[in-house]
This record gives sequence, structure tokens and C-alpha cells, in this order.
Amino acid sequence: MKQIPMLIAASLVITGAQAQSFTLNGTVEGLSKGFAYLNYSNNKGDHKTDSAAIQNGRFTFTGQLDGPTVGHFSLENPKFMSYDADYATLFIEPAKMSLTAKKGALRNVKLTGSRPQNDMAVLEARRKSVNDQLMPLSDEYNKLNNAYIEARRAKKDSATLAGMIHQLDEVKEKMDPYYEQIDAIDKKFIDEHPASFVSVYLLRFRIGNMQLREAETAWKKMPPALQQTGFGKEIKKELDGLRGGSPGSVAHVFTKQDINGQTLSLSDYKGKYVLIDFWASWCGPCRKGNPHLKKLYAQYKDKGFEIIGISDDDGKPEAWKKAVAQDGIGIWKHVLRGLDMKKREKNEPNPEDISDYYGIHSLPTKILIGPDGMIVGRYGGGGEDDDAMDKKLAEVFGKM
Repeated sequence: MKQIPMLIAASLVITGAQAQSFTLNGTVEGLSKGFAYLNYSNNKGDHKTDSAAIQNGRFTFTGQLDGPTVGHFSLENPKFMSYDADYATLFIEPAKMSLTAKKGALRNVKLTGSRPQNDMAVLEARRKSVNDQLMPLSDEYNKLNNAYIEARRAKKDSATLAGMIHQLDEVKEKMDPYYEQIDAIDKKFIDEHPASFVSVYLLRFRIGNMQLREAETAWKKMPPALQQTGFGKEIKKELDGLRGGSPGSVAHVFTKQDINGQTLSLSDYKGKYVLIDFWASWCGPCRKGNPHLKKLYAQYKDKGFEIIGISDDDGKPEAWKKAVAQDGIGIWKHVLRGLDMKKREKNEPNPEDISDYYGIHSLPTKILIGPDGMIVGRYGGGGEDDDAMDKKLAEVFGKM
């Protein structure tokens, strides 16, 4: 479960990492005075939030960039923006650019003078027919999600919240086919235009759901200069994680305190086949798959099969424990992934986070480890589907 015209501009080639100046002149319809805000980062990961005074509906940003980057434009101070704030995502570069916007409809902003923005326009044209069909469902999902957030704030009972989550899951299932179509369009764009900064941007957020060989192929086709951009460096990190969690790699050995307060180490399971199930209490598809996992466990546990659930619930352990009890999956072992959000927000290393070692970026994802500690299967994000997992287990234990 989850997502040809030529490029208008020449593919982007970065000739160096030295900072160069940019200018962004803009006009805003419906606002004569106030402030505009632009936040962006450079290839070193340094973030900057700039503001410009609006006079007679006009403003100007100037600054330095060491290459193309993604910026966010708004009429509200980013420090105080709400989750549903009006803003625009821009692809900016060291150049003279112009922007036209309308207050209350910033997502329809028009930016000229930027080559990567032109490339993005080509991609958006390819996505349009799918997005037109997806939009009504997306609006419905957002409406339901806002209602769910309000219900949680009002501390509605668990049955009411569960019903609302079920509604969200139903809409999400209707959206999935369209996301899959968009995913295919994006992957084709990446393949056809490896030297475009837009391809680097797309790959950064697609790589978590790509199989290793596919991701490595896309990465190798990109020019070295693009590989050294901020997004390029993040892709390399994600690729290393995906490689570490794919068949043929040695499984990372972790030691954690389990749900019952007992010490659990992966090394204790040497000689057995172990399925690591990356899931969360809030993940609908994860929990929907638990009955099937219970059948597999009952079928193969006496033949040396074990399951270890690794939950993305570090911030709400009570919800984790409740979900384990409700779903009746306490028959196998459970630990938390070890995510430290404070470290993540500061972009600091988080060596206790098991998910990082296996390149986990979507749930559910399952990793099958052989008796020798080598990974023999990956199912879900960046891997095969559950049917392939069933066939692999039948193949393994059918010989025993």
C-alpha cells in the first residue's frame, strides 16, 4: 500500500560550490503593505529565514546561494505558521527571478527566471490529469483529518476516535492508486532527466519506497555536482541505510528493553529465521496486516521462526502497549525503535534508532533475517510485497 514534452530549460549543471547572488522580485495581489517571508537552506544545510517589506504590493529578496535549492514563500512568519497555513514551495537558484502571487492562493504562485522551476512546471503538467482526480479525495481526507485533530483536542472517547481513523483509512485506500500513478510519473521523470535538480528533489523523497537496485541506478546517473547538493547528500545517506536493510547485507544487531522490561538482543536469535516487523500503533495498514502475521507465526514458529515487532511509538508507549494487547500480538517480542526526536530535530546522530540502520521510511516494512544473520528479504518500503514474503517463508520452511 502506499504513489513526453522536452524540458523547457536546459538541464541544470552546477559548476561550483561558491556562493552566488540571487534576486527575487515579487508582487502580491490583495496585499499592499506587510511582509513576505522566504526560508531556504544551502548545500551545507544552513537554514535561513528572510523577510522583505511589501510596499504597494511589491517586494524584493536578495541573498547568496551555492546552488539551486527549495524555498518556501509565505505571508506569515514561519515561526508562527499553523499546519494549514498558506504557502508556496519554490525552486530557486542563483539568478534574477520574478514572482507573482495572490493573497490566499499562494500555492498558485508563478515564478519565472528559475531553470529548476521550469522543470517542475513540466512535471506538474504530466501529473495534472491524475491530480485532478486526486484533489476531491485529498480535500475529503484533509477535512476528516482536521475533524480528527479537533476530536483529539476535545478528548473524545476511544471508540469515536477509532471510527474517525477508520474513515481516514478508507479515503486513504481510495487515494493510493492515484499516488501510485504519480509515483510512476515521477520515476519516469527522474530516469529521463538525471541532470535536473528537480530529479534530485524527487529522488530524495522517493528513495524510501524504491528497491535498492532501482535507487542505486538513479543515483549513479546523476552528475557528481548534483550528488553534492544538500538533497544529494541526504540521498546518499538514505541509500546507505537502504543498502544496510536489503538482502545480502548483514543485519544490524540491536539490544533493547522489550515491552515487558526484559533485555532483548537480535544476537539471541542466531540460528533462526527472524522477521522484523517495523510498525506503529497509529499505522492503519500495519495493524490491518496483524491477523496475517499471526497466521504465519502459528504456521512456522515450531520450525524456528520468530517475529520481533519494532514500533514507531517512542513518544507514546502507552498507545503501543494498548495496540499490542488489542491486536493480540503479544505472542511475539516487541521493542520501540529508539527514536529521539530532540536529536532528530537538531540533525544530530541517533545511534539508538533501529530504523536508521535498516533504511526504514514507510510503514509497514518487514525485514527477513536468516539463521546466519544475513538479510534474505525486504517487504514493504523499498522491497517486495507481502505475497513475495509468503512465498519466501513457504520456500524456506517447506524444505525443513
